[in-house]
Amino acid sequence: MKEKGFWDGARAAMPTVFGYLSIGLAFGIVAAKAGVSPLETALMSIMVYSGSGQFALAALILSKAPLASIAMTVFLINLRHFLMNLHTSTVFPTASLGQQVLIGTFMTDESYGVMLGENLQNKNILPKWMYGNNFAGYLTWITATVLGCVLGGLIPNPDAFGIDFALIAMFVAIFASQLEGMVRTVKLPKIAWILGAVLLSYLVLAIFISGSLAVLMATLIGCTVGVMIDD
Repeated sequence: MKEKGFWDGARAAMPTVFGYLSIGLAFGIVAAKAGVSPLETALMSIMVYSGSGQFALAALILSKAPLASIAMTVFLINLRHFLMNLHTSTVFPTASLGQQVLIGTFMTDESYGVMLGENLQNKNILPKWMYGNNFAGYLTWITATVLGCVLGGLIPNPDAFGIDFALIAMFVAIFASQLEGMVRTVKLPKIAWILGAVLLSYLVLAIFISGSLAVLMATLIGCTVGVMIDD
């Protein structure tokens, strides 16, 4: 099989790129309504680079939340990346520490999903393929969010367009794609056990702790159940 390089990874990320165009524009509009300037939006996208985290950040800025509360909320929202990177390191076992750090720093839920799809067909993914996958989304996100912020002042009522639901819709699409891939290799009863564990644990935990922490704990419980029932 021919080795796939940087541009192959960038081409594989095209569905993500188109998704980031719409979600990035949506975030830019939300950021503008929260009083965030295009320059601040650019710096946020460059340094934070988290769709869900940045939406939450804009909402917290609008509500004038304390800095410590903002930092902790964004940290908890993005804590799932530790789990994703732990798994990703096993996909690139021969990569150096620097390569692993570069992959993990720019990896998102979407580029992780693209990588999982590629890994179903190719068990020897090169780091340079992942660089292309990651950076195609990164550059698109920065461009789209800044453009959305510039245009944000032209839309008087963005909620009327359902912009606040755009990120949720994208995550639903990613989940559907991953579920389709899982069905090919994992038996349906096992998938049901894992999803049931995640759902039940989240519903119970959300009563006692914050939603972000409940998501993290439910994910860990789902991972634990998956490991226990794995062949």
